[in-house]
Amino acid sequence: MPEYRRILLDGAAVQVTVEGDELAAGDGRRVKTGDALHLPPVVPSKVIAVHLNHRSRVEEFRIDLPDTPTYFHKPTSALNSHRGAVVRPEGCKWLNYEGEVAVVIGRTARNISPAEAGEYIEGYTIANDYGLHDFRDTDAGSMLRVKGSDTLCPLGPGLVTDWDFRGKTLRTYVNGEVVQDGSTDEMKWDMHYLVADIARTITLYPGDVLLSGTPANSRPVQPGDVVEVEVEGLGRLTNHIVTGPTPVRPDVGAQPTESEEVLSTALGGDWEFRGIRPPRR
Repeated sequence: MPEYRRILLDGAAVQVTVEGDELAAGDGRRVKTGDALHLPPVVPSKVIAVHLNHRSRVEEFRIDLPDTPTYFHKPTSALNSHRGAVVRPEGCKWLNYEGEVAVVIGRTARNISPAEAGEYIEGYTIANDYGLHDFRDTDAGSMLRVKGSDTLCPLGPGLVTDWDFRGKTLRTYVNGEVVQDGSTDEMKWDMHYLVADIARTITLYPGDVLLSGTPANSRPVQPGDVVEVEVEGLGRLTNHIVTGPTPVRPDVGAQPTESEEVLSTALGGDWEFRGIRPPRR
């Protein structure tokens, strides 16, 4: 399966092809994969994510899925890359990982059927749909700051074409230990359905990205942690967590909180009251 990456090469953003342990540019320049400075593999006009899709995640929260998927938007200013630093703002505590498969659009798509959707997909990459749950009390409806804060959308390391999403394992590691272990087969809505659903009313352009949902066991991470998402056939996306250099400004807007809504979402199945009283929806 061909794999393409975007790297910074001699000061310019360049698309390269993976050839063994090297990355090859179209003009013949080569760089070792381990030496490359990666960029997000695509330049989307928008990033759209499904809220819940994996059966294990739904069972963990002891809830029922709706009949159709619901979505939120991650601004492109949240984009990050393979080996990039994910920033937890000073004063925040509840930054969670969410390993996911990302769909990349290859052709302008509007009003297509699920059966046609595969023809509009360029390929797939890996995403980590980080959530800053400290802002969940005020942004639960839009998820804007929760999921859209700077650096919270790493993609990569590459774009893989001709990849079949069916029956693929998905694992997330924190400091080398498996913390999420799922499969694309536990998704209620597959990639083709998601693309067709969004494209009913929102035009999808080449490079646009759809995040397809995460399995159970999303949990908070700390500055210094190394988080990796591995998807069978797509490789491994690696990032590390750092503390932001400045605190969230106290003189404007809502401040980080630690309500039951925040804790129940951040801690998932580890929330001590799960099953006793449900979190607010």
